[in-house]
Amino acid sequence: MPKSEKTVESSYKDDLYALRVELVKLQRHIIANNEKLLLLFEGRDAAGKDGTIKRIVAYLSPRETRVVALGKPSERDVSTWYFQRWVPHLPAADEFVCFNRSWYNRAGVERVMGFCTETDLDEFFETVVAFEEMLIRSGIKLFKYYLDISKEEQDRRLADRHKNPLKQWKISPVDEVALKHWDDYSEARNEMLTRTHTPVSPWTVIRADHKKATRLNVIRDLLSRVKYTGKINRLTRPDRDLIFPFDPSYIESGLISE
Repeated sequence: MPKSEKTVESSYKDDLYALRVELVKLQRHIIANNEKLLLLFEGRDAAGKDGTIKRIVAYLSPRETRVVALGKPSERDVSTWYFQRWVPHLPAADEFVCFNRSWYNRAGVERVMGFCTETDLDEFFETVVAFEEMLIRSGIKLFKYYLDISKEEQDRRLADRHKNPLKQWKISPVDEVALKHWDDYSEARNEMLTRTHTPVSPWTVIRADHKKATRLNVIRDLLSRVKYTGKINRLTRPDRDLIFPFDPSYIESGLISE
């Protein structure tokens, strides 16, 4: 069974410190071997993407680490090849890059909010797998994470944004209708995960209602899947009740929120 929230809280600072030391080891290995690492983070509004990425990159080298969170596309962006916006931000040798939302906007927000056409969506699904395979073939290590939260938790977090003056920047028109479109987002997520989860470029799902457990287990999962010098294996064992490779059966079984 997953650790209780009380247990996670009691050891969180120590666990996070130890995992950050492992992340520094990983980055040193990446730099020494001219590797390229790319993490994609997707999930509903308020799923915890910002906080998870922040804990990952906090003590990494700013020279070789980048967080990419693109805003609304410009008129020029709309007229170009869909993936073109993200290509300039892909990692070069030695770099560790996190995408806070990615090209999967098309299969989620753009689809639900009507920002793209059915033709656009079909084109995306027909090409995204091949696009990711090209990235991987070029030497990029790609990891795709979907942070999954319950409707009740999203409601609580969105309400907190309105109350907390330090979180006002997170409020957007899309957030305002997130709960209204809950079922639409669920349908979009299910198709996205099912159609773009492949052996070459799989999805990893995190049950993300507890923020601190989410952060620790994303880091553990990443560290468990990459090779680097000096790894302490006992620190890199994620809770597989909370984080696991996607499987379509999990939608019906309830492991993924309805």
